[in-house]
Amino acid sequence: MKFGTKAIHAGVEPDPSTGAIMTPIYQTSTYVQSSPGKHKGYEYSRTHNPTRSALQNSIATLENGKHGLCFSSGLAAIDVVIKMLRPGDEVISTNDLYGGSYRLFMKVFANYGIKFHFISMEDVNNIEKYINENTSLIWVETPSNPMMNIIDIAGASKIARKHSVLLAVDNTFSTPYLQTPLDLGADIVMHSVTKYIAGHSDVVMGALVMNDDILHEKLSFLQNACGGVPGPQDCFLVLRGIKTLHIRMQRHCENGRKVAEHLKQHPKVSKVYWPGFESHPNHNIAKKQMRDFGGMISFTMKDDRLENAISVLEKFKYFVLAESLGGVESLCGHPASMTHASIPKVEREKAGLLESLIRLSVGIEDVEDLIADIDQAL
Repeated sequence: MKFGTKAIHAGVEPDPSTGAIMTPIYQTSTYVQSSPGKHKGYEYSRTHNPTRSALQNSIATLENGKHGLCFSSGLAAIDVVIKMLRPGDEVISTNDLYGGSYRLFMKVFANYGIKFHFISMEDVNNIEKYINENTSLIWVETPSNPMMNIIDIAGASKIARKHSVLLAVDNTFSTPYLQTPLDLGADIVMHSVTKYIAGHSDVVMGALVMNDDILHEKLSFLQNACGGVPGPQDCFLVLRGIKTLHIRMQRHCENGRKVAEHLKQHPKVSKVYWPGFESHPNHNIAKKQMRDFGGMISFTMKDDRLENAISVLEKFKYFVLAESLGGVESLCGHPASMTHASIPKVEREKAGLLESLIRLSVGIEDVEDLIADIDQAL
């Protein structure tokens, strides 16, 4: 089954009682039992809900995975992964990652005795320098947010397996349309479903996908025990969004390429961060592990003063200034003061995230209008 067919059909079946082609919204908290412990597979909607089950199956199938779990947000999904660890365990993560992930790691879990290393992973061999007997997890984000660094998932997997360490990949920017980390050796794939998978800026949700049965059992237990699950209405909306994921991502990629190329030749632009350029440091790895290069782009201007970046952001019309990404509409953002404000400035700048950096989430509008908007703002 090819991806477009999967997006429409995988994980979902017509409702057996009515034949409804869309999965019903099972808006219920509990389920009738004929005798204590004797039920139809559902007891309480924190534990299981038919709408959520359909969505979990759908996302798992898209990632070529065996098990899927959905959560109330992307951070709730990350939260249960780290909760598998114990005080004294160590995590190796990229030095360029979503600010919310950094905040969760350093402001929450570091207080419980878990140690985090934030390192450059563009050369995956750098990971090995930080592995010791306490290392339990490697956390990879590729393309990274917001510098669009590319990390070799297969290479990271070889290192993880050599040292019996789990490898988790945040696949939010790519979606399974562009890359499937489990096929490259990852143990866990994480998504902020809020973004491209839902695709319409109307849901907040997260997901994990894995193949290992024991790993699924541990994470499923934490999903239920900690309770950070999404409601059935949101699950329904994501199921609907998934049905157009393939055609949306195709358009995001087409528009992203044209916008990136236009920015690159613009006289006021200094540098464009997009993995589709042959000049990108890890373009060959991106070409190997991704099917296209996505619609996320960051750039800086030759006049790199903060006030100049803010002026441009305020002038955009179709690129709406807002948090988040991956919706059908184009968004622009200022990572240093928005999505990555929780990371100390000195750490941001070590990773190349300057105060003047602008991030674009290129939507699926007519690209001529988007390019005209960029020109008038610049």
